[in-house]
Amino acid sequence: METLSLKLSKTLDAKLASAAKRLGTTKSAIARAALEQYLARQAEPHSKSVAALAKDLLGIAPGGPPDLSYNKKHMEGFGRD
Repeated sequence: METLSLKLSKTLDAKLASAAKRLGTTKSAIARAALEQYLARQAEPHSKSVAALAKDLLGIAPGGPPDLSYNKKHMEGFGRD
């Protein structure tokens, strides 16, 4: 295993030490896990659509027309005709 040295603020070091104690692990193990998660997120493609990102929110407003996104009659009077 390779070694990495880094400087932490006293506050961040205290939070890290507290978490390590609470979880029964080392500060190094927490830092490795955090780096793994961060790097995994960076590797994910950022090509998700807004609809894909908000899929759990779509269609939850009660009382709206079910065809609002594609029926042109709902757009009458907006923009160019």
